[in-house]
Parts: sequence; C-alpha cells; structure tokens
Amino acid sequence: MPHTIDIQVASDGSPLPDPSKIEKWVAAALVNLREDAELSIRIVDDEESRELNHRYRGKDKPTNVLSFPSDLPPELELPLLGDLLVCAPVVASEANEQNKSLESHWAHMIIHGILHLLGYDHIEDEDATKMEALETHIMLGLKFPAPYETSEPPNPNLKTTRSFSSP
Repeated sequence: MPHTIDIQVASDGSPLPDPSKIEKWVAAALVNLREDAELSIRIVDDEESRELNHRYRGKDKPTNVLSFPSDLPPELELPLLGDLLVCAPVVASEANEQNKSLESHWAHMIIHGILHLLGYDHIEDEDATKMEALETHIMLGLKFPAPYETSEPPNPNLKTTRSFSSP
C-alpha cells in the first residue's frame, strides 16, 4: 500500500525540495521497515522550530528536525507513524557548514526523522552506530554521499570517530 504523506509548508526560507522528492526519501526510509505509513511533514522557519524544541526538548534554539511518533494503542491497528517538523533555515545552514548539497542534506534529515519515528535513536553509542549505518545505507541507495563523511580532515581532538560501510 502506498504511504500517505501530508506535507505542510510554513516557511518562507531557502529553496525547498519538491514534494515528489520528499515522498521518494520517505519511501526509501520505510523500505523493509514499515509497509503502511501515514505521516505529516511540516516545514518551518526558525521561530516555530525553536518554540517546539524548547517545549519538548528543553533546548531554546531551532533544530534541524523534530520527530513526534504516533502514540496510538496497538489495538487500533492504524498506520499512523507520526509527525516530522523540519526547519528549512537550519537545514540550509547545516548543508552550507558541512559542505554538502542542500538536496542531500534535506534527504538525510527526512530519513533521519523517519527513523526516529520508527523508534531508532542515537543516545547510546551502540544505537547511534546502528542508526547511522542504516541512514548511510539508505542515502547510498538513493545515490547520495554517505551523510557522516565530510570533506574536511578528521579532528584529532575528537574522542570517537565512526566510519560505515553499506550493509
């Protein structure tokens, strides 16, 4: 069954991806993980992102993506996955700072958010390794570069570095 995606645009900011691309990225993130899914993706500016990031995470700044998984009782058996909130200016700024294409970073943020909706997280190192490997696999499958590789030389002061290969 096709996925149902409600895309809401509440941003006047940077160039936004075409909805058909967003749908493609969502589908790629759900392959082999979820057959049926209904979700909303709301694209916002800094203020709305900051407000919700503060309310739900206690961080008084905008963030790239917030995920709000559905909390329905299992007996309802509805395909509702949840909601994503993506901050267009933060995504654009991060793409620039990380020397990534805007489209590639948008794809990564959508995929990252979908995986959060599916229950993946990156709080513990082991969970982060699994989630980042899956993100990398999906991104490479879409012909984007691996999202956690940079063109900059590694920082010798970092405590941990991760490298991934496609599963």
